[in-house]
Amino acid sequence: MRLRLFVLVAALLGSVLAPATAAQAAAPAVQITKVYYNSPGSDNRSNSSLNAEYVTLKNTTRGTLNLYRWTLRDKSNHVYTFTGTFYLGAGKSVTIHTGRGSNSAAHRYWGSRAYIWNNTGDAAYVRNASGKTIDSCSWGSKGSYTNC
Repeated sequence: MRLRLFVLVAALLGSVLAPATAAQAAAPAVQITKVYYNSPGSDNRSNSSLNAEYVTLKNTTRGTLNLYRWTLRDKSNHVYTFTGTFYLGAGKSVTIHTGRGSNSAAHRYWGSRAYIWNNTGDAAYVRNASGKTIDSCSWGSKGSYTNC
């Protein structure tokens, strides 16, 4: 009787847990979670306006990732490259702002003096150090941001 109960419980747990495991396996190691492509207010190219345009990336793995030489780019091939050693902890996020600022573990700065992400529609791509696309997110002309 105990063996039957064990087999039944194991079968039920397997059918309940299997979809979650498959969904986790399908998630990219680094996922684009949000793109704020149309900063609030007028597009006056001030540093604060440029920094209100950003992309947030999340490490979806259970381990720390070294993003050295990983890139974030748009359709027009504007490219941000993670330089030096940059580790993104398990489950942690980093926001890449278009303008200038002081880099930290949670915020990186492209250093651009012009907007990167098109308000009329564009796409963001994150690539690993080998150049393989890990994740992408695209949007149209409506709104100011997209959750990916």
